[in-house]
Amino acid sequence: MDQITPQALKELLDGEGKIDNQQPLLLDVREPWEQAICRIDGSEPLPMRQVPASLGQLDRERPTVVICHHGIRSQQVARFLDQQGFQRVINLRGGVAAWASDVDPKMPTY
Repeated sequence: MDQITPQALKELLDGEGKIDNQQPLLLDVREPWEQAICRIDGSEPLPMRQVPASLGQLDRERPTVVICHHGIRSQQVARFLDQQGFQRVINLRGGVAAWASDVDPKMPTY
């Protein structure tokens, strides 16, 4: 499991937008009420509690950037996915809170 900073993710998304020649899945593991407040454009919602039951719907070969509020839940999910054989799992360090602080200061926070 790797880590990515909000700035590095922004540069990736603004540039070629690919990791290992593939578009990464931006997997937001926060709860629906959190996602209603703010989200990173292009992210796919999948609350943390639903991840184990949804493994069959995720592509183990696709690079996956896991996102949460502060980077703690996403790190747990990223570690879990890594243990399940996912090839390229990346945790967004600091989560959407760091994204709002470092990349998009207009993003609502909570």
